[in-house]
Amino acid sequence: MRRSIKECCELDHRNEPAILDAWLGNKTPQMVANWFSSPTNFSLVAISEGTVVGVALLTGAGKLALCYLLPEARGRGVGKALLQRVEEQACAWGVKALQLHSTATGKDFFAARGYTDAGKVRSPYGVETVFFWKQLDEDATCPNAPKRKKFCNCNTG
Repeated sequence: MRRSIKECCELDHRNEPAILDAWLGNKTPQMVANWFSSPTNFSLVAISEGTVVGVALLTGAGKLALCYLLPEARGRGVGKALLQRVEEQACAWGVKALQLHSTATGKDFFAARGYTDAGKVRSPYGVETVFFWKQLDEDATCPNAPKRKKFCNCNTG
């Protein structure tokens, strides 16, 4: 995760030490272990040839809190696979929409996967992010989710 931020997100942090220090400050092994072990989160790790090449974390509230890849894993379908599995889990939890804050680096990736750009938001560590959201359509995105009953206040008599 730290390497992904340092090497893949230069467009965002511009190699400014203060921004990098703030962004990486909570990305310690213990903190990440706490996030991944929380019963309210769903975490994924992508492994290729015995090496972790990507991570993703979904909160129970439907926020994609983490989605990072190593530079050498980009463009190989790893990010797509992580995002697809996160969306499947959100559907299984009954989450109706996902939300996330994307860096400029990831903006095109999420837009290409049906996420709606809802405007810019400055992160606590000083990077301008894009707030994205996506409605989880139970027929297209969540085909295996139990169908929700639709309420009809109609008079059939």
